[in-house]
Amino acid sequence: MQKTSFSIENTLSNLQIEALNEMQQASLEANKTSNEVILLADTGSGKTLAFLLPVTQLLHKKSVTQALIVVPSRELAMQIESVFKKMGTGFKITCCYGGHKREIEENNLQQAPEVIVGTPGRLGDHIRRGNITTTHIETLVLDEFDKSLEQGFEEEMSFVIQSLPGLKKRILTSATEAVEAPAFVGLKEPVKINFLTGETSPALAVKMVKSEDKDKSETLFRLICALGNRSTIVFCNQREFVEEACAFLKEKGIVAVFYHGAMEQQERDSALCKFRNGSSNVLVTTDLAARGLDIPNIRYILHFQLPTTQESYTHRNGRTARMDRSGTAILILGPKEYVPAYITPEPELITLPNEAVLPQKPVWATLYISAGKKDKVNKVDIVGFLTNKGQLKKDDIGLIEVKDFFSFVAIRKNHASHTLNLIKTEKIKNKKVKIEVAK
Repeated sequence: MQKTSFSIENTLSNLQIEALNEMQQASLEANKTSNEVILLADTGSGKTLAFLLPVTQLLHKKSVTQALIVVPSRELAMQIESVFKKMGTGFKITCCYGGHKREIEENNLQQAPEVIVGTPGRLGDHIRRGNITTTHIETLVLDEFDKSLEQGFEEEMSFVIQSLPGLKKRILTSATEAVEAPAFVGLKEPVKINFLTGETSPALAVKMVKSEDKDKSETLFRLICALGNRSTIVFCNQREFVEEACAFLKEKGIVAVFYHGAMEQQERDSALCKFRNGSSNVLVTTDLAARGLDIPNIRYILHFQLPTTQESYTHRNGRTARMDRSGTAILILGPKEYVPAYITPEPELITLPNEAVLPQKPVWATLYISAGKKDKVNKVDIVGFLTNKGQLKKDDIGLIEVKDFFSFVAIRKNHASHTLNLIKTEKIKNKKVKIEVAK
């Protein structure tokens, strides 16, 4: 079968990357000579591109599915989809995950995409229903396979892999060396590429602060006040603590959003969008956000509840000090808590000011618009609508995220009420839409 001309140079240009890093080059070379590759590399090192490039080189220009990428979370699936689309390969990719209507994906699968990325449960469901034709799938990627096993997806992963009769190539990735690939993956003599450093980024500073109270909430508040309005992720171990901590911070006047696995997809999207676009500088979350989230320029990682494992600690910290940027991780220790043994040397102790001064409030607000890609609405349409009907200047419009059936747009907070008043009865592309401040 004739392959399309595929240029790594064009892809790098589309992604605005000057050159591949050493790990990505090694992945390309290994995948030329072996059909079984295990890629071990730190979080934030560019693993996604390291497996997407060899996958794309194997694709043919035909409307049949040839590659399947299995991931542990919907956020990681969406991130991979986003990177693949930015690569500009000319091939179609579809994302499949739980938490939204299966019918949306069924429509996207009617004309078979060359690549499918998704979570094990939803992929298994589509295969059982006959929505995915597996006959021509020759390439399988298990991205962060250790996390999928940790979350108990073995049965579904096994079913998905057994449903691929033409499988020739397997690529597994992980940010830890501790987990063996299960037998059902079918590896015989894999080539292992290990770029794990086992070290924290040299750009990462680790500090600690001590709380006199077991509750630690007041210390968290005072710490955030001391850090100012920089982008900050607060990690907790359980969902209920996430919501409690976020509610406490809001009561004290901090603009914060929370994020965990029990939320509806639109609620997740809204929270992450507000954090990405600067409508909120504080995200309170579980370890769900320790992997797969593509949020640039995070300055602080606060371990409100201490991580239960060294791996969890590493992945949490991996959200900051990425791609040569600096960042700081801070442990909040209660009266009977100690620095875990795996953290050496002992972090520098921070003393908080006696008086807590609230950080400057964000200058952005996020609007929710009940129209998206499936309504043929794009970013240009939204900018045109807000400048024409909402009387905003382009500088008053921030980050825009267009989903399938809804969109989020950041606008300057001091214009929000006036703009909402102007556009509340207006139409976008002759469609009546609901527009409000995102909940």
